[in-house]
Amino acid sequence: MPTLHESSIIIDGLNISKFEHSVFEDMKKGGVTAVNCTVSVWESFQKTVDNIAEMKQQIREHSEILTLVRTTDDIHRAKKENKTGIIFGFQNAHAFEDNLGYIEAFKDLGVNVVQLCYNTQNLVGTGCYERDGGLSGYGREVIQEMNRVGIMVDLSHVGGKTSSEAIAASNKPVCYSHCCPSGLKEHPRNKTDEQLKEIADAGGFVGVTMFAPFLKRGPDATVDDYLEAIEYVVDLIGEDQVGIGTDFTQGYSTEFFDWITHDKGRYRQLTNFGKVVNPEGIRTIGEFPNLTAAMQRAGWSESRIKKIMGENWVRVFGDVWKV
Repeated sequence: MPTLHESSIIIDGLNISKFEHSVFEDMKKGGVTAVNCTVSVWESFQKTVDNIAEMKQQIREHSEILTLVRTTDDIHRAKKENKTGIIFGFQNAHAFEDNLGYIEAFKDLGVNVVQLCYNTQNLVGTGCYERDGGLSGYGREVIQEMNRVGIMVDLSHVGGKTSSEAIAASNKPVCYSHCCPSGLKEHPRNKTDEQLKEIADAGGFVGVTMFAPFLKRGPDATVDDYLEAIEYVVDLIGEDQVGIGTDFTQGYSTEFFDWITHDKGRYRQLTNFGKVVNPEGIRTIGEFPNLTAAMQRAGWSESRIKKIMGENWVRVFGDVWKV
C-alpha cells in the first residue's frame, strides 16, 4: 500500500537547485512529480537560450527519471511513469530584453513560468529591494503577451506596486511562486496579509517557501515552522489557492548566493543571507515526504494535503497554460 505522499502529485513551484545528477536523484527520492526549475535570473536572451539547451540535454541524458513539462498532461504522465517533470521558469523577465517576440519564442522552447522582476528594476517594472515605480507600459504589453501564449506571471521577488498593477493587468491567474507571510516575519521579500488577499481575490495563487531567512525562526526553523507558514496563508486565503514553492538551492556554494544577491549578479549587494540552512527535517529534496508527514501529524485532511502538495498547482497551471 503506497503512502499518502507516494500516491499524491507533488509539485514544487520553485526550485533553483543545481541542475545535476545528484539533484535529479534526490528529486526522485523525494517523490517530486514536477518542479519549476529556474533557467534564467540575470542572464541575457542568448545566455538563457544556452541554459535551456544545456538543461534539455540533461533531461535527455536522464530520461529514465526526468521529462520536460509543457502541459498539465505531461505532469500526469510524469506521475504515471514515476519520473520528475521539469518545468522551465525564469526568475526575471530580463531575458525578454526589449522584444515582445521573444516571449512566444521562449514559450516554444518550453518556458511556462516567468517572474517579472528579480529584486531590482528592469524594463517591465520594479523588484522588492528598491523604490517601486510600478508596471511600465512595456510591462503591460509583456503581461498581455504572456497571457496570450500561456506563460504564468510570477510576482515573488516583485515590488508591491508593480505586483498590484500586474495582478490588475493580467486576464489569467498570476502567482507568488515562493513567498512567506509578513504576518509571521517582517522581511522585504515577504508578503503582507493585504498582498496575499489581493492576489487570491483576483483568482491568483500562492506558493509558500521554506527559505529559512523568511521563516519566523530563521536558521533554527524546522519542517513544523514551514508548516506554520503554510497554515498561516491557508487560514488567510483558503486551501484552494495555496501550494508549495520550496526555493531549494541544493548543490550550490557561497559563490552562487553572492551572484544572486547582487544587482545584475555583479553590482551593488541587495541583501546578505549569510549561511543558508534549510529547515530541519526538510534539509534536502529527498526529505520531501517529511512535509506530508508533518501535515498528517497536524491533523490535516487527506484532501487538503493532496491539494497543497500538488493538485492546486496542477489546476492553476492548467488555467494559465491553455491557449
